[in-house]
Amino acid sequence: MVIPTPVPTVLPPIPSRGARALRTPVMGVLAAALLSACAVGPDHVRPAPPALADTFRDPGPATADVAGTETLASDAAFWSAFDDPLLDGLVADALAHNHDLQAALARYDQANALLRGARFDFLPTITVQGEAASTRSAADALPGTPRAARDADSYSAGVAASWELDVFGRVRRNVESGRAGAAAQAADLQALQVAIVGEVVSTYVELRGLQERLRVAQGNVDNQAETLSLVQARVDAGRGSEFDVARARAQLESTRALVPALDAQAGVAMHRLGVLTGQVPDTMVPDLSVAHPLPALPPRLDPDSPGGLLRRRPDVLAAEHRLHGATARIGVATADLFPRFTLSGLIGSQAIDSSALFERDSETRFVALGIDWSFLDIGRVRARIAASEAGADEALADYRRTVLLALEDAGNALLRYGRARTEDEHLGRAAQDSARAAELARIRFDAGAADLLEVLDAERTRLQAEDAFAQARARSVNGAVAVYRSFAGGWPQQLPERVAFGQR
Repeated sequence: MVIPTPVPTVLPPIPSRGARALRTPVMGVLAAALLSACAVGPDHVRPAPPALADTFRDPGPATADVAGTETLASDAAFWSAFDDPLLDGLVADALAHNHDLQAALARYDQANALLRGARFDFLPTITVQGEAASTRSAADALPGTPRAARDADSYSAGVAASWELDVFGRVRRNVESGRAGAAAQAADLQALQVAIVGEVVSTYVELRGLQERLRVAQGNVDNQAETLSLVQARVDAGRGSEFDVARARAQLESTRALVPALDAQAGVAMHRLGVLTGQVPDTMVPDLSVAHPLPALPPRLDPDSPGGLLRRRPDVLAAEHRLHGATARIGVATADLFPRFTLSGLIGSQAIDSSALFERDSETRFVALGIDWSFLDIGRVRARIAASEAGADEALADYRRTVLLALEDAGNALLRYGRARTEDEHLGRAAQDSARAAELARIRFDAGAADLLEVLDAERTRLQAEDAFAQARARSVNGAVAVYRSFAGGWPQQLPERVAFGQR
């Protein structure tokens, strides 16, 4: 930054010998200032974490059953365990083209640019100056002076430098704050990557679950349509009533009504995946409309310890970096209690004729040591310090809150996943038994050993059980995704594509 020369301490231009005479004391003051330099304000200390257990309590029976020796962090890309090339492509497109990620990358680049600018405050600001002037004085100002004598030309050129001596660490604390801010933006970018990839995989699983429910509904529509045809044939043969036909048709139409609602939800999921990958909503519809089975659950989930979670969660890291930056800003404000020292200098040439501009006798020099100390403004300075300290207290509270929320998120994800696996097992057996019961009811009905109501009830139970099982399977897979997401394990270090400003 350019620091103006303080007016009260500016020394007038002095001859070469005087400059040499002043050089020694100025350099002595400079050396003493640099040797005694210190950074005022508190140093950042990482807050102590809360008392943590070695493992998460009650992770759920399913996680314990499938746990292995590898941790989540060893999985380079957890979605690759689903062995679905289309899902792999969606994740890659989202990481490269998602607009939220590109905005986060721009914020990270902005923070780095500001940090580079702050680091230049360690160096002198050097400027080159030049001037060519022609002046004419009025005749009334110089009575009796010939016109030619009232004309004057002047030429000057020089190099000027100014440098704030960081005696009390104001510049260092400002750079420290900028460095922490850039690190926080980097952690924010990583946290957003975790969120975006997690949403892509979760939405994809939701879509496949909806398509499975559509398959179940359509299969039950076919079965119930066959039942209706059978009942109608019995009525035509004089062995039934229109009441039986009405009941069978009502159940069939109720099942058919499920299809458009599920189809609409599937379309919404496809549109969401298109936007998450940085495309117009219906871009992915042709590819995603082809139904695929739900992804299989990963073979093992071995959650890390609570301490490992806090070391890896990017939102916790971002909160800590912001606390670091807020602590450094206390030092920036505290430095205003002390004087600022600036060293300014100029070397150049001045002449009345351009041909003599750089001759030896046209040489000019200027050296000044400036002191700026607003000692009567202590009240305002202390108010700024108090505001900075309050900002650090807020950042500390945010950090502690983020830690607790991270622990809560991970514990809830493990608990939900374990319970979802148990629910999945029970509903799977219920779906199998319901399908078998519906088949037996049809056989009994054909043999005349059961009435139509028993068949319709069995088919309705089958639809409910198979639909519930499809939903439970989707919840189980999404539960695994939530565990990976909460532990921030297996996320590639991939930056989104940068878009040049002129290409937007």
